Amino acid sequence: MKFKEKLARFMYGRYGTDQLGNFILWTYIVLYLVNLVIRTPIIYILATALMIWTFFRMFSRNIYARNKENLKFLAMKKKFTSFWKLFFDRIKDARQKVYKRCPACRAIVRLPRKAGKHSVTCPKCKGHFRVKIMPFRLVLLIVICAAVLVSAGVILAIVL
Repeated sequence: MKFKEKLARFMYGRYGTDQLGNFILWTYIVLYLVNLVIRTPIIYILATALMIWTFFRMFSRNIYARNKENLKFLAMKKKFTSFWKLFFDRIKDARQKVYKRCPACRAIVRLPRKAGKHSVTCPKCKGHFRVKIMPFRLVLLIVICAAVLVSAGVILAIVL
C-alpha cells in the first residue's frame, strides 16, 4: 500500500486542518524564527506548546469540539478584519464619503461628502438624525495644522 493511501486511512475520522490550525501553525513558525534570533526558553516553550496544540487539533477525533473552536476563532477574526477594513475604507474614500455613527443603534452610516447640514435616515434602525458635514479641504487643513502643532511640540520637547 502506498504512503498516501496509508495516510488517508489514518486520517479518516480525524479533524485535520482548518483556519485556526493554520493560524496556530504560522504563529509557531514566527515564534520559532524569533527564537533563533533571541534564544529565550520562554519563547521556545511557547512555540513547542503551539506545535503540540496544532497536532492535537489535527489528529483529534472530536470533530464537533474542534469545529466549535474554529467558529469562535473565525468570529474573532471577522471582528478584527472588519475593523481594519473600515479603517482603510475611510482613508480611501475620504474625498467622496463621510462615515457617521447613528446615535440610536451605533451603526456606521456612509454618506456622500456634501458640505452643510443634512437629515439622515439610518438604514439599520430607520431612525432620523441630523449631521453637519465639513468640506474635504477644511478637514484636510485641520489635519495638517494638527500635525504641524504636534511635530512642533515634539521638537520643542526634544530641544528643551
